[in-house]
This record gives sequence, C-alpha cells and structure tokens, in this order.
Amino acid sequence: MLLRDIGAAISPQNAFQLIQGLETLPLRLRQHNDNAIKVAEFLKSHPKVSNVVFPKFQTGVAGEPAARYLKPGFYGALVGFELKGGREAGRRFIDALQLFYHIANIGDARSLAIHPSTTTHSQLSADDQLATGVTPGYVRLSIGIEHPDDLIADLAQAIDAA
Repeated sequence: MLLRDIGAAISPQNAFQLIQGLETLPLRLRQHNDNAIKVAEFLKSHPKVSNVVFPKFQTGVAGEPAARYLKPGFYGALVGFELKGGREAGRRFIDALQLFYHIANIGDARSLAIHPSTTTHSQLSADDQLATGVTPGYVRLSIGIEHPDDLIADLAQAIDAA
C-alpha cells in the first residue's frame, strides 16, 4: 500500500543527477533571464519585427501581472514576437535558424523556437488561431544559456532569411 501511495524510491544515480541540476538552477535562471532581456531588446529594435511579447515591455492591463508577480529585472526566458511577413516569413525564419532548436518545449538549457501557426496550432482555422493569440507571423522563443551574442546573430540571420 505504501508503494502505491508514495511511489518507488528514486535510484541513487537519478538522485545524484537531480541534485546536480538543482545546485546550478539559480545560475542557469539568471543566465536565461539576462539572455532573454538582450534578445527581446534586439527584436524590439528590428525593423522586420512588428511586436515583441515580453514582460519588460508590457504596459497597462497586460503589464499588471508582470508588475505584480515578477521581481524587478526578472522577466523569465520566454520571448514572443511577430514577424512582419506573416505565416511564410515565420516558416522561413524557423527553417533558417542554426543555433536554436525547433522544438515546442520551454525551459531547456538550449534555446528553442517554434512557429505555432504552422506547427502546434496548424490544425486550427485562421480565426481559431487568432482567438488563441496565434497570429500568422508569431514566433515563440525559449531562451537558453548560450552566449547572447550567438543567439542574436542566429536570430538576425534567420530574420534576414525570412
């Protein structure tokens, strides 16, 4: 009965790996956040990007949750943005990335990118996509711990290719 209620004991190797990951978590989260700020600022200034969704830039009603729940200067690692070229620009952007992994996950040590309109939300109609907040050129990034200059260089070349 106890096994059913609390599960099996973790193996020694799994416990070691879990502890190793937890010990460096604060360092990794700081790097995720610092990189995301630099990436978001780069995207905000890019002429082919029409909108950046990042807590640092949210104002009014959209900015209230960030102000209420996030520590000053800590915004997390997720950055969304809208490419001016729409759906095809989003597809070309993803295809051109070299450093970012094209995966729907978030929170990895590696940087990840997804174009929801052509992947996770592609089974929805255009109206349903818009109702869920997925616009044709929207791209979601989960920023990792790589060097920010490398991330920005990859994004710049992919935006140019889009």
